[in-house]
Amino acid sequence: MAQEADTTRVLAVASGGGHWVQLRRLRPAWDGCQVIYVTTDPGYQEEVLDDEWSAPCTRREFFVVPAASRWQKLRLLRQLLAIAAVLVRVRPDAIVTTGAAPGFFALWLGKRMGARTIWVDSIANAEEMSLSGRKACSCADLWLTQWEHLAEEDSGGRVPLYLGSVV
Repeated sequence: MAQEADTTRVLAVASGGGHWVQLRRLRPAWDGCQVIYVTTDPGYQEEVLDDEWSAPCTRREFFVVPAASRWQKLRLLRQLLAIAAVLVRVRPDAIVTTGAAPGFFALWLGKRMGARTIWVDSIANAEEMSLSGRKACSCADLWLTQWEHLAEEDSGGRVPLYLGSVV
């Protein structure tokens, strides 16, 4: 299927579980765009491809990358390489993520490729920004928290914005 010149390609990235649920609740923001989903759980593919929320003409794609935690260095490397392969193939205009590691890697690499980047920190992080979220501040064009009091927290000269919560 050929890419229309005026269709915005959005890479929507999240780990499984709550990160995924929050990412999917952002769907109205990219209605009408070509959306490419990336996650660590292959079980979400049917949900994405059968999504009735999106317009019938909206093209949706789905990629799975390895799951990894910060204690699994080799798996993190595999995840980074898988994200890089998706970015090279897709060349997104924008990247949106709710975390964690795959979202950070997508923002970090995507920013270097010229994509606009948005980080929405998980609502589960009520006391402080997540580790990935704190790292993402350096490569996110829009850096968001879902907790108003965290928007006052200085993270190395930059403060995350609070625009409400997704949940």
